[in-house]
Amino acid sequence: MKKILVVNTSYSQFGGEDSNIIDEIKLLQKNFDVEYLEYKNSKRLNIFDLIAFFIGSNYSSNKLLKHKINEFNPDVVYVHNTWFRANLGIFKILKKSNIKVLVKIHNFRYYCTRHFFIVGHLKSQNICEMCNLSKGKRIFNKYFQNSYLKSFFVIIYGKKYYKILKNYDFQLLVMTRFQRKILENLGFNSNNINIYLNPINIIDGSFNSDSDYFVYAGRISTEKGTEELINAFIEAKLENVNLKLIGDGKNLETLKDKYNFPNINFLGELDNDSTLKIIKNARGVITATKMYEGQPRLLCEASSMKIPAVFPKFGGMSEFFPDDYEFKFEQYNYSDLSNKLIQLHEHKNIKDISNNVFDKACSLFDEKIMVKKFFDILSK
Repeated sequence: MKKILVVNTSYSQFGGEDSNIIDEIKLLQKNFDVEYLEYKNSKRLNIFDLIAFFIGSNYSSNKLLKHKINEFNPDVVYVHNTWFRANLGIFKILKKSNIKVLVKIHNFRYYCTRHFFIVGHLKSQNICEMCNLSKGKRIFNKYFQNSYLKSFFVIIYGKKYYKILKNYDFQLLVMTRFQRKILENLGFNSNNINIYLNPINIIDGSFNSDSDYFVYAGRISTEKGTEELINAFIEAKLENVNLKLIGDGKNLETLKDKYNFPNINFLGELDNDSTLKIIKNARGVITATKMYEGQPRLLCEASSMKIPAVFPKFGGMSEFFPDDYEFKFEQYNYSDLSNKLIQLHEHKNIKDISNNVFDKACSLFDEKIMVKKFFDILSK
């Protein structure tokens, strides 16, 4: 049985990527001997963290990895997020070790942190569809809106990370054909780019066609389009239908005060089980995200429970739905979003739609197919 060491830096606030990695480890453990090396970001920085921001290598993190490799002797090291605690020195160690390396790219940070100046980041665009950064009158590529210093350090990191991804002979794992095409257009070796999804548990059940609510679950923030989503729901004027918003974020309190309506329910942050129970009995889920999504967890989990979704025709999201799926709206056209909510609410064959999204999810997230694909990647 092959031995796989999974390496990841967990986010200070637990989110979708962390959930995806946990689910993937559970899947791999059924077929491989798996150990997990987790680095944790925290607000308290040590001297090695401060030095690492400048040189791109963390002595303490490197030492942990070397110890784990000597102790576990893995055949494969599977790397996820490295910002910032793991840092980039671990890749040099892995390159010298002659161990097969897989790197999963969950987001588009590698693209948005390659330049110090905004013109390099956005080029001719006014807004980045990968991180929602807008041009305005700024000169510096301020990736983190609340901090110039943090943005400066992430660009130092990002420029080096991009070169590692492009030049090292690692197998890169992405979730969509759309992501793959972006990397190919940037000159990455197509032989090193693999489409490999995040696992989703299939929960067979029955669709509740009498449900009287829609669900949004995720960050309550500008880049996720939550206020536009709320306004589109209001414009739809659906009788006796509620909108439930699950999640926390910088815009939560502002939106709660502004949209204090009986049919708009802000539920705050909920644990995963509670969230899934609410989604399972919904009429549908909605997202109005303004950013490309690696793999939209809300939509995929909903499909796995036979719940239809309304989402923007944008990036790679359509790849997770049937080719003729009819509830995609034109990005930034919120009147179209309202119309799609009305159509989904009034659809006479809603159970057929429910079954179709479920069948698509089953075809994508079947465990046997996913395990075979992973073995195929290992054999490259």
